[in-house]
Amino acid sequence: MNKFQLKIKPKASDFDAMDHINNVVYLQWVQDVAEAHWKHISGENDDQINLWVALRHEIDYKKEIKPDEKIVAETWVNSMEGVRSERMTRIFNPETDQTKAEARTFWCLLDAKSKRPKRIPEEMKRRYGTI
Repeated sequence: MNKFQLKIKPKASDFDAMDHINNVVYLQWVQDVAEAHWKHISGENDDQINLWVALRHEIDYKKEIKPDEKIVAETWVNSMEGVRSERMTRIFNPETDQTKAEARTFWCLLDAKSKRPKRIPEEMKRRYGTI
């Protein structure tokens, strides 16, 4: 399993009227860390021949994030089978190791030209540490 981390700095606009991080913001962070991981680990021309689309997002909110709190989003690919990938994300405070939220996302690999689902290549599975 290849874990990847992205530092996050919550902005004032990320907080809603109840002074909580808005759920849409959490989803954006899940998307941002997944994309950053993809760019970090992708092979030559991967972004020109492959696309990922989300099939399902699940987010469990554990603890609230305070203004000015340091936050990290950590992600890894749990499994890759056929055209589907299951990605996990943990959003946490790196100073206390307190988990703020956990997410599970199912993705589908598409051929960039045809926009049709395509089997995840073995070489890609190796890069993500799923085989």
